[in-house]
Amino acid sequence: MKLKLFSFLFIIVCIHIQAQSYIFGKITSENGTEMQDVNVINIRTDEIVVSNRDGHFMISGRKGDELRFVKAGYERLAQKVSEADTQSPMNVSLVRQTILIPEVEVKQGLTGNLKIDSKLYNKPKKVEKLIKDIDLYIAQKSDPRILAARPGEFVQPKGQGFSIGKVKDKWDDVDLMKYIRASLGDDYFTNLKIEKPLIEHFIYYVFAGGFERKKILKYGFCSDADLNRFQGFVLRRISSYRAPQTQK
Repeated sequence: MKLKLFSFLFIIVCIHIQAQSYIFGKITSENGTEMQDVNVINIRTDEIVVSNRDGHFMISGRKGDELRFVKAGYERLAQKVSEADTQSPMNVSLVRQTILIPEVEVKQGLTGNLKIDSKLYNKPKKVEKLIKDIDLYIAQKSDPRILAARPGEFVQPKGQGFSIGKVKDKWDDVDLMKYIRASLGDDYFTNLKIEKPLIEHFIYYVFAGGFERKKILKYGFCSDADLNRFQGFVLRRISSYRAPQTQK
């Protein structure tokens, strides 16, 4: 009797293992470099994994599933799982996003013609005179009688001054939120099942979860490493954000 029960349990375990298949693969850049910290998302199961330092990943899936590969600074890639992908490693290559360089205005240089160059680079005499008059007026000291208080007027006592405190950060959380949303794109968040109207709310939710950003706000600069660190916080906070309010 015990032997029959053991055999039955063994068959159940084998069936479960066969039903739970995994997709293995490697992610490289267009020049063949292994890519670390790429988010791999199974759209059917909502499972998310991150590639390791060698670009390898493993995610549960089956034939017909759609996998999406997301990394800041690269074009997002969606790929269907084929029969071959379930039997051998899936090779994926990501392409860098095209960065548009703003148009640079080229001003006319010296022509060698004194008449033309004098019109282009010399200020009109009236303008020069006005600038000199303004500078002279600013340099003059005001007559103390002009600033003196009139009879019966209240005069603010002269004190030792006050400190304005520390210099303000170049960015605040709103600036950082806008930069992260623009850099990662709305598709990054919608792929995580975050609706567009809730994207900004979710970013602030990640901030509140302990995302360190003092240096980013101080210098007004968010590096690729900071974006990758933010995405790591996203993966840790997404489950609690989706949970009912009573469970958060």
